[in-house]
Amino acid sequence: MQDLDFNEVVTLICKEDHRFNKSAYGFVRQGLDFTVKELKKSDSSRAGKSLHVSGEELLMGLRAFALDQFGPMARTVLGEWGITECGHFGDIVFNLIEYSVFSRNEGDSREDFNDVYSFEEAFDAPFRPNEQRQPRFV
Repeated sequence: MQDLDFNEVVTLICKEDHRFNKSAYGFVRQGLDFTVKELKKSDSSRAGKSLHVSGEELLMGLRAFALDQFGPMARTVLGEWGITECGHFGDIVFNLIEYSVFSRNEGDSREDFNDVYSFEEAFDAPFRPNEQRQPRFV
């Protein structure tokens, strides 16, 4: 069988799993690249090495990437793509693993992505006004 490009693989995945928009897969792919770069920047011992990213590390990277790309609209954009909780990122990752786009270590599982953070706290809280700064009317 001929190697498929990323878009062709995503089209095949979306025919089997209708939950997520094709854009969600591109976002996770770019978010993984973003996460790897950030991890290598923050930990010089990882620089120049092949890097395995844990589920929790990827989730934190995807959060930072979404906030960077979409700001206060991050939760809305992700929701439009069908992503409303951390576990959905895991589902996308494991769909890509099944098609050999991503690889995994023996200990990796979908459960690594469950309930790491709430979307409300991750994507809304950074943009809420600080309650201490609010003028108080008596």
